[in-house]
Parts: sequence; structure tokens; C-alpha cells
Amino acid sequence: MKISVLGFFCFSFFFFLFAPSLGRVPSEIHLGTEPEHASTPPRGWNSYDSFCWTISEEEFLQNAEILSNRLKPHGYEYVVVDYLWYRSKVPGAYVDSLGFDVIDEWGRPIPDPGRWPSSKDGKGFSEVAKKVHSMGLKFGIHVMRGISLQAFNANTPILDTVKGSAYVESGRQWRAKDIGVKERACAWMSHGFMSVNTKLEAGRAFLRSLYLQYAEWGVDFVKNDCVFGDDLDVDEITFVSEVLRNLDRPILYSLSPGTSVTPAMAKEVSGLVNMYRITGDDWDSWRDVLSHFDVTRDFANAKMIGATGLLGRSWPDLDMLPLGWLTDPGSNEGPHRTSNLNLDEQRTQMTLWAMAKSPLMFGGDLRKLDETTYNLITNPTLLEINSFSLNNMEFPYISSTSSRRKKRALPQDSAEGRMLGKRSLGLTTCKDAKANGWSTKALDQDLEQVCWREKLEEPPCLYKRKPLLASDDLQATIRGNTPLLASDGMELCLDASPRRRLTSKEFGAGSFSRCKWDANQMWELNANGSLVNSYSGLCATVDLVKDDAGSSEIRSWIATGRRGEIYLAFFNLNSEKTVISANLADIAKVFPWKNIKGVSCKYHEIWSGESGATEELISIAVENHGCSLFVLTCV
Repeated sequence: MKISVLGFFCFSFFFFLFAPSLGRVPSEIHLGTEPEHASTPPRGWNSYDSFCWTISEEEFLQNAEILSNRLKPHGYEYVVVDYLWYRSKVPGAYVDSLGFDVIDEWGRPIPDPGRWPSSKDGKGFSEVAKKVHSMGLKFGIHVMRGISLQAFNANTPILDTVKGSAYVESGRQWRAKDIGVKERACAWMSHGFMSVNTKLEAGRAFLRSLYLQYAEWGVDFVKNDCVFGDDLDVDEITFVSEVLRNLDRPILYSLSPGTSVTPAMAKEVSGLVNMYRITGDDWDSWRDVLSHFDVTRDFANAKMIGATGLLGRSWPDLDMLPLGWLTDPGSNEGPHRTSNLNLDEQRTQMTLWAMAKSPLMFGGDLRKLDETTYNLITNPTLLEINSFSLNNMEFPYISSTSSRRKKRALPQDSAEGRMLGKRSLGLTTCKDAKANGWSTKALDQDLEQVCWREKLEEPPCLYKRKPLLASDDLQATIRGNTPLLASDGMELCLDASPRRRLTSKEFGAGSFSRCKWDANQMWELNANGSLVNSYSGLCATVDLVKDDAGSSEIRSWIATGRRGEIYLAFFNLNSEKTVISANLADIAKVFPWKNIKGVSCKYHEIWSGESGATEELISIAVENHGCSLFVLTCV
């Protein structure tokens, strides 16, 4: 069976498509046996964009019923409650507030009964899940890393799920403060959650009790946040995956956030999960749409689309589709407005998501689903591509009448811009050989220079000084463009993770902030030249600034269909209408087994409805920020 997803902003519903088997694979493609779980990208509705964390049980079930009636026939199946369903909606409560969460005696989050009345008397989400399942849908939730600071401060006991009582080891009862790693608090929700020590059996017992409770509630999908990207926690991901693998029914496992994610980083965990974010939060701005083109290309080139995953396959996740009726980023009330993307921009986003086989997670309030949005998210060609296409990749052999590339430069008034010039600081797995590029030299007894080893007159450098705390960690600090720390105390330190949730358009920006001497700013220079962060365990790298999708550019994607068809998409990222063209002979370069040289190809463009035949050139005028999608049949 196959799976696909759609989702919301600010309260989440994910819907997954279970489609028939692919049947016979074309002879030119070799694939193994299709697994029964997560064999196509998930598709669903997510509550985050529409309601933020204020969604109620009534609102959620209203949307679920609409999804069941209108979208399930098109394959949308999962509905997911996103973000802070355990937080009381009272004055003083906000995203990073402390003391407003509802937790049980074992320190585990449970639904806020004020918004989720069926959760009273220890029922959790079980009643909601039953209602969702009765609609023929599946139910999911958003969760954070590890354990909450609220449970840590309360020093709650840990549940031993085998004995059904408090966890005891070595003659003593273990509690939250024994397993919580306070110095590894989530960088962008430091008053919310922290990692647990998975090297301790007590830490593993806590995580096990969490996910077994979710299974008991009837949860079918878990989005685990603040464990990936800049916030990578491989230990937690690995153990949670093990718990889910051993259940008697499948629960899809999703990772977030996606800031700084690289293919090398994703390869460490893709086999443990079903989907993982590869960008920051996606909102309804053209800059957010633009930011997805390069990273999507890179993951396709790395063969990560549909790679082996937990009990099936795994999928790079481009985040939710901010379409329809939404609220604003950071708002806790709504929905109250339509998407800021125009129809051409919405088609561009939906087409890229489909061609890249990203999970499709719709982000609007289904109670105000307009016909234009409905027709877009249920477009049969896009859903066919998203579920069943193969050989998905960016297609480089295109031309236009008015297009040129622009290079993205770092702002020269930023700390990173002054230090790096035309290079960018990034993070990668420390197993990546390109991370081993740092060296150090002493400037005085308290200050050392840490530089990227390049044959340059002025290699990019950070500055290392002896920590103010009793630690052997490295503190990377920088003061503007001066080679020494100034005396006014205004030094800036390199963060491994942003201290707030980033949108997609901010993805990849350097992260410097006032020095706080926490794990997020602590670095250790190893003998092999790697600069490893104490918070995430990731290593710093320096790369040349690459050409990025900008305001004057065209792109194209290509894929093959299960009936022998070829899908060809043109994307006009320019601010003016542009004619984009491709030759059939160049398509033959990427699909040599198709034998399309010298043959006639019938085409149909899905947005304009234009149809015809050609033996040589495919060319069309594409609106600014718009796209064209051709279905080619060559005989």
C-alpha cells in the first residue's frame, strides 16, 4: 500500500494515501519488493497554519469530518494535532512559557482538558483517535524532544512500563532530574523541553513510556520536533525508532525541524524514520517557496527520495502547504486570512512538492476550503506524480528568452558576512570528511584563532578563548570584523541552533548571538580538524556561497510515470513572464532507455490545457512565479 500526506499551519492534520500496488515495474527500472508501510510519501492535513497551538477538540473533529468526506476519496487520510496540545490556554501562556503544561504523574504531557474535554479521567487522546478512526482516517500528534522542563523541575518519577510502577534500579527510584540533560534544552524552546540521557536505562524507560502511551491512545503518526537539523539528537531518534519498530502496528515517524539539514546528515537517520524536514518552517511568502528549490535538488541528487526507512521508505519533507484559510506566523489565534501566495505561486509550490515526492501536508482550515484550493490539492496529475512517479530529479537542459542567475551574498553588515565574505558557515554530520577543516593558533594566553584551512590570503576565522566556566569546551566568539575581542563586553558567539523557529526563507543564515556560555555555544576542536558542537554533536563547515534560487531564474524538474509517460515541469522564478524551452534530445540524455530520439511526442500541459505533438522542441510562455507541467507520451 502507498501513503501520501497533507497538513495545516498552527494546528495539524496529516492525511495519508493508501493506494494500490505499483504492479509491474518498468523493465528499465530495478526496484526491490515494495514494503507495506510508508511506500509512498504521506499526504494529509496539519493544524499548525490555521490554528497554531490553540486548536480545540471541536475544531479538530470538524476539520477531520470534512477531510473524510471531501479529501479521503483523493487519498488524504491522516489528521495530525500539531504543537502544544498539552498547554493550557490561559493568560501568560505562550510558546516558550514555563509552568502551563498539563502533565501526568510520570511527567508525560497529556492533552489540555480545557481544549480537549474528552481527555479527562486519564483518557488522553484515545476518544479523539476513536472518532478519527471511525471516519476512516488515521490520527497523529506533534511531540517535542525528551522531557519537559516542567517535569524536570517537579522531579516526577519515571514509569516502568513492564511493572506498571515507578522505575527502580540499583535499589533506588529514578526521577526526571536523573535523566534530563538541562544543558541540552531545545535551543528555540529553552523553557519547554530538554534531551534525556538515553545511555541510562532510566532515560530509555521514560521515552518508552511516552511512545507506548501514544500507541495506547491510538496514535498512527508522530512528528518529533527539536531532534533534527540544527537540533540533531541521533540517540533519541534511534531509540524512539526502535520502540516504534517493535510495536504490533505501524506508527509513522517524522522528524523536525529542517534547518541546516544536508543529505549527509539525513543519511544517518533516514533508515530510522519515514519522513524528515529539510527546510525551516514554510509560510505563504514567495521567498519561502524560492528557498526550497536548491535543497530539493540536492536531496534528489543524493538519491534520498524514497530511500529505505522505518518499516518501509523515507521521504524528504518540504513542510506544509500554506494554502487556503490561514493565521499568521507566531499568532495563537485564527484563522483569519487567505494565503498570501497568488494562484501561480500556489501552483508552483504544489508542483514542486509533487515532482520532489514530498509529503503533501495541507495547511488551511478545511471549514473554509474554497474551490480553487480544493481543485489544486486534489489535482489528479499532481497526486499521481507524488505517489507513483520515478526517477524524479531537477532537469538542467532548459533555456529561456530572458533569464540570468544571481548569486546570493551574505549581508555584509552581519557578523557572519563580515567574517566569511562570500563563504557560509554551516553544520554537517561529523562523519562527513569535509568537516575536518579547522586549525588553531595562539594569539595570546587567553585567545586563540580558529581558522578554516583553505589556501587563501585571509581564510575565515573564529576566535577561541578560555571558557569562563570550568570546561574543556571551545567557545567560538567573534567581535565584528576585528581580530581581537573588544573590551565593551559586546562579543557575539556562534550558535549551533537558532534561538527561535526559523522560516524557510531564513534557512541557512548564520547564527550569532550574545555569548551565554551554554551548550549551544560550546565547541570542541578535535585533533582531526573537526569543530564539534556540544548541543547537537554536529560539526561546523565553511562552504562557498552557491548559486541560489533567486528573483531572476528558471528551473525544471522531470520524472517518469508508471504508464510510460514523462512528466516535465518548468518553473519561472523571474518577476516577468518568460518563455522556457527544452529539447526532446536533452530529455533522452537523462532517460536514455526511453528511445525518444527522432520520435513524435504527444504533450498535454495541465494548467493551460494546451495539447499537441512535437518531434523536437517543447516551449511555452510561463507567468512570473508560475509553472507549466507537461505530460509527455512518446511513441
